Amino acid sequence: MVNHIHTIAIAGAGTMGSGIAQVTATAGFKTILFDIDPKMLQKAEMGIKNSLDFLESKGKITSSERQSILEKISFTHQLADLKADLIIEAILEKLEIKHQFFQQVAEINKPDCILASNTSSIPITQIAAKVPNPERFLGIHFFNPAPIMKLVEIISGVQTNAAIAQSCKEFIESMGKTCVMAKDAPGFIVNRVARHYYVEGLKALEEKVADFETIDALMESTGFKMGPFKLMDLIGVDTNFSVTSSMYQLFHQDGKFRPSRIQQQLVDAGFHGKKTKRGFYEYS
Repeated sequence: MVNHIHTIAIAGAGTMGSGIAQVTATAGFKTILFDIDPKMLQKAEMGIKNSLDFLESKGKITSSERQSILEKISFTHQLADLKADLIIEAILEKLEIKHQFFQQVAEINKPDCILASNTSSIPITQIAAKVPNPERFLGIHFFNPAPIMKLVEIISGVQTNAAIAQSCKEFIESMGKTCVMAKDAPGFIVNRVARHYYVEGLKALEEKVADFETIDALMESTGFKMGPFKLMDLIGVDTNFSVTSSMYQLFHQDGKFRPSRIQQQLVDAGFHGKKTKRGFYEYS
């Protein structure tokens, strides 16, 4: 059912969007990376080039493969250029903005164009509610950093065609990813389970049980690859806070999902983690 996919468009040139674009281009697909901010596109292009340079230096890809991947990606800030067989959205985690985006791209694409969201927490059914032909809408949720992380969640909304979801699973797996099928519940599988890794770490920090460096060191000593604060810095403190806030609302203010005031302060200060050179930690 997805044999017609030759061109993939990614909306949002942030960390996730640029990472997904690298994945699809590496898999050999013509890829369009869109963002309304030309500066974000420039940053994304540089980030992809640096990533590929690193892979080449490690012997993971050849110079010709690097060039071929780059040639498959085009960058645009014009929405009219967003014509593809599969469109994956990785923009702001705000429902009204996603609704507006998908309504606009639906108007300029064919009815069989598959529409997908990389949302971390907003229910797929809510996003699809105002999308024409919602049966072709689903969640394709990559994890950061997308070129490295193997796992992808495939999420079906209430109206998603099961055959399309299964075909997308097989399609994404053909890119070397490991896919799991998830129901349309807040946080899906991974973010629901992992949320407390961050939330409880932040509660321990708020209650002065230990400083964040100590909490990270303790968690890493028990086998976790990264402590919760290092991981929040990598994902993006702002992104992590947004997902927690969304889940807090979706679970009707259940206290176990309460967002942290400390994290809120970092977001307000613009300390969003590695991407801004400062989060819980400082980066040179």
